[in-house]
Amino acid sequence: MEYYDSKDLKRFNEVGNFSKDLMKKFFDYYNAAVGQDGALSKREKALIALAVSHVKRCPYCIDSYTTQCLESGADPEQMTEAIHVAASLEAGITLIHGVQMHNSLKRNGAL
Repeated sequence: MEYYDSKDLKRFNEVGNFSKDLMKKFFDYYNAAVGQDGALSKREKALIALAVSHVKRCPYCIDSYTTQCLESGADPEQMTEAIHVAASLEAGITLIHGVQMHNSLKRNGAL
């Protein structure tokens, strides 16, 4: 048995069982942000969401947005490039924090 069961994605709305008003607000916001063309197309939004899904390591989102990417016309090459963009950005974000280490090294007389 896997810890993440892909069938659980279909149960997402159950998260709102004890706070229906907040869950409705979330879905309204979510659908307005990702569910329609705007300044970005639904395809572009799906590619962004797929990339973020990988950085945040959400198997539910990876499954969902892989499907949405395909349904919106993205191809596997575009999807792969999107996750490489996210991975490289994540690496850069990690590395830039090395400046904080350098600051600390200076304060401690090690540099």
